[in-house]
Amino acid sequence: MMPAATQSQPGFRLYTEDQRARRDATVWTLVQGVLAPLQFAVFLVSLGLVLRYLTTGLGYDAATLSILVKTAFLLLIMVTGAIWEKVVFGQYLFAPAFFWEDVFSFAVIALHTAYVWALVTASLAPGALMALALTAYLAYVINAGQFLLKLRMARLQAVAET
Repeated sequence: MMPAATQSQPGFRLYTEDQRARRDATVWTLVQGVLAPLQFAVFLVSLGLVLRYLTTGLGYDAATLSILVKTAFLLLIMVTGAIWEKVVFGQYLFAPAFFWEDVFSFAVIALHTAYVWALVTASLAPGALMALALTAYLAYVINAGQFLLKLRMARLQAVAET
């Protein structure tokens, strides 16, 4: 499987006509379109709470709860995204058009899960937990950027084809 090479070839299309029709017809596209900005809003609030805790020492419980809510949103969008990918591309994950986004999504999930594990097992001090959360958030921002670039690519291709 060589999705990166495929995507860099001239004439690469993100969606076939059938895939575009399935994308436009499924409710899962709307679900993703609603969840993605909600997750980003939760991320921004949580980031503020984490930074507040790290700079002032105040609000540890609020920051912790916000990270858990952000993690829940991440898992929800991953599951619904896999369903969307199955409907549109015929496989739950790693469709060539979204291969690298999916690969990096697993790194994001691993970092968020590591945070939850460290929290539950009390294996990290509060400051280290927040540093781990910030690392997970950095990975999330990179991954969100990947998806935004792919969305832009799809829009540009749609315009070019009309």
